[in-house]
Amino acid sequence: MLQVIIVLAVIALVASLLGFRGVAGISAGLAKIFLVVFLILVVVAFLV
Repeated sequence: MLQVIIVLAVIALVASLLGFRGVAGISAGLAKIFLVVFLILVVVAFLV
């Protein structure tokens, strides 16, 4: 899951540098959602 977050962040960076605002926004938004889900799962796994 962490690899997906990194790939989406890289896609967002490249897309923003090339001027593709829509793709950059969607990729960044998905990366944020996956990051939150990942952090929640890490905290739950740590507590259990």
